[in-house]
Amino acid sequence: MNVDAAVAAVAAIAGLCTGVFAMLAFRWSERDQAKPTRTSLHTDTELPPGVDTVLSVLRSSAVVLDEADAVVKASSAAYALGLVRGGKLAVEPMLQMARDTRRDGEIRQVELDLPRRGTGRGEALAVSARVAPLGSRLVLLLVEDLTEARRIEAVRRDFVANVSHELKTPVGALSLLSEAVMDASDDPEAVTRFAGRMQNEATRLTNLVQELIDLSRVQNDDPLEDAEPVPVDVLVAEAIDRCRHQAGAKQITMAAGGTADLSVWGNRGQLAAALGNLVENAVNYSPARTRVGIAGRRVPAPGGGGTSQAFGTGGMIEIAVTDQGIGISEKDRDRIFERFYRVDPARSRATGGTGLGLAIVKHVAASHGGEVTVWSAEGQGSTFTLRLPEAGAVRDRGRPAAGRSAEGLDDEDRPYEGRTDEDRPYETFNDQLPAHPAPEVLP
Repeated sequence: MNVDAAVAAVAAIAGLCTGVFAMLAFRWSERDQAKPTRTSLHTDTELPPGVDTVLSVLRSSAVVLDEADAVVKASSAAYALGLVRGGKLAVEPMLQMARDTRRDGEIRQVELDLPRRGTGRGEALAVSARVAPLGSRLVLLLVEDLTEARRIEAVRRDFVANVSHELKTPVGALSLLSEAVMDASDDPEAVTRFAGRMQNEATRLTNLVQELIDLSRVQNDDPLEDAEPVPVDVLVAEAIDRCRHQAGAKQITMAAGGTADLSVWGNRGQLAAALGNLVENAVNYSPARTRVGIAGRRVPAPGGGGTSQAFGTGGMIEIAVTDQGIGISEKDRDRIFERFYRVDPARSRATGGTGLGLAIVKHVAASHGGEVTVWSAEGQGSTFTLRLPEAGAVRDRGRPAAGRSAEGLDDEDRPYEGRTDEDRPYETFNDQLPAHPAPEVLP
């Protein structure tokens, strides 16, 4: 009997433990189900029919709150913006709007600047929040991210202001000079002087309008619609011819070298304008009796090359324009490709620059699947490198460039023994510039 009683006692204890464990497991399961998720914080049955489907297709971040300000449902975008944290609406102004709307049933809308999560740079997210009642107990909050729209609007506003300022200067000068010509009608020498200045201002205005047209065209047109193989030698020759007069006036030597018989794929007019802008800047910002060099070479494409249907080859062509000019400071280097930005406004006015040349170069390079980079040191010079996809089949990189100075670009391992300075036009730059990590074409 004692044994039977002991067995019964053990069975009773085991049953009791099993019941306790089952109850705890049930409670834990209920608690896990009650935890908020990124798709729903309560059962979807609390939402009116069809609301769940509508919220899932909205581009805006959506949050549904109940009477206790608990989140019933929130979209993944709401979590990404940091609106919902720990099952609660984390933005106090939006929470107060929801409470006011629940109280009086009125739809409210406000624009807010929210701190960006995960950054310590003080950046803010610009959002538009709209709150409306959803049935008798729920409140719907829709949040639209306006950050990119604000940025684009600021760029557009700055562009309009800059264009207005740039147009106002030559137009105002023309007005004043015309008055001066009228007042000096009896002085032929003064009339001639004022007429020359009027011609300069008219040329400046014409150049500005033309570059605005060019910039608009390269931003909106697809250059690959009229793409063709364009020889690099032809682009270099056109750029040198374009700047020959300015270079001659300052006794600047322009030298072309590098690998011969290179071709790039793209719109010939846009590519010629981009390279011409780089060479023209090099001449304008170089002191007298210096050298400007233009050289091209073939380099592997990023990521190991390969074949591209768009460009016909995985190789890239680098065209570098090197000068011995004033150089560009580090603080200006990141902004020189912005529209109307000038490193030296006084020199730019003297040379007739519009501040749009490098912006055009940047857009042409990007639209052709390439890029433009810069290396510079103040007082030593600059190297602008235009990198573009190569046209045609990949050629033998070891083939010598007939009739051209090798420059060390077509055969990088060949030394310069036996050659004079005139045979290696770019080595003079290397004698003065320190080693740097830029993608140089110079030996």
